[in-house]
Amino acid sequence: MTEGHDGGEVVVVTGASGYIGSHIVANLLSKGSRVRATVRDAKDPERVDHLTAMEVAKGGSLEIIEMDLLDAESVHRAMMGCSDVIHTAAAVRLTAKKPQEQIVDPSVVGTRNVLDAIDSTGSVKCLVHTSSTAAIRPLKWQDGQTLTTETWADDANLEENPYGLAKFSAERAVREWHSAKGGRERPRMVTINPCVVFGPPLSKRHLRGSVSFLMTLIRREIPFVIPMHVSIVDVRDVAEAHVRALTMGEEAGRYLVVSGQMWFKEIARTLKAAHPDIRVPTRQIPYLLSLAVSIFHPRISLSWARAHLNKRLFWDASPAERELGMEWRTPKESVLESVPPVLENGWL
Repeated sequence: MTEGHDGGEVVVVTGASGYIGSHIVANLLSKGSRVRATVRDAKDPERVDHLTAMEVAKGGSLEIIEMDLLDAESVHRAMMGCSDVIHTAAAVRLTAKKPQEQIVDPSVVGTRNVLDAIDSTGSVKCLVHTSSTAAIRPLKWQDGQTLTTETWADDANLEENPYGLAKFSAERAVREWHSAKGGRERPRMVTINPCVVFGPPLSKRHLRGSVSFLMTLIRREIPFVIPMHVSIVDVRDVAEAHVRALTMGEEAGRYLVVSGQMWFKEIARTLKAAHPDIRVPTRQIPYLLSLAVSIFHPRISLSWARAHLNKRLFWDASPAERELGMEWRTPKESVLESVPPVLENGWL
């Protein structure tokens, strides 16, 4: 565990093979924690090899266990006897042919299964839940607006914003569960709400999430960039915020983790300057043409493009700085340090 915890306690990290989950596991192990990492398939090398290769500080240990979020029995087995839960597991995708089954259910039904398992085991003292800025951002907002954790994406719907609906609904479920409890039986609960996450991928499968925005550039999947303003946080800082939240911050705290913003063309130019041998596109097309392109874009939808392109949105992450003691890597640093593992491992 982190400092101040009994060395015999076990932290369960759900979604441990994922981008954020993997970095949380690495962070905990570096502090000598005993970690139980849940994965969908313990025989899949892309899910487990990078976990088993992690350095473990004195007193720490790693147990890898298979868990299916939608299988309540497997979730109960994973939680048995643990002291803390960091719940990161969810579907990270903006669009899908079957959004209810592929995006919403893994987050909402899976989270309810985790909450039921915590109730059953009776040993959990703290739950840190990975939410998102998507649970905060409404469909309509003003250019240049700054959002805080007082806002909820309560207008999210399956047609226009299934990912927002999933994250909003899952976080609400966690908070309603927590507020319904009282006295000593109520575990400590905190939610962490990151924006777009960059930083070193630890497995090839990590390229499918937010790092895919960078992969479209370095793979030159589209020969231009769109006028997109991106809020960025480093995956290592996201992991640190989760681990700190086990012992720091307010009870039922809600913490935005955002280091800053860059326009997509700035990101492209930063990558091009650092890797002149890679044909990174840097020409930005106009807004109206971007809307037409979004219909065929592999990562975004037309409705998302209308709501986000050519507009700036900011976030108040000062509570995380003040109450969790967070200091952020710069967005440029996070962008640049996302690329070396891709090149070194031949993941292009």
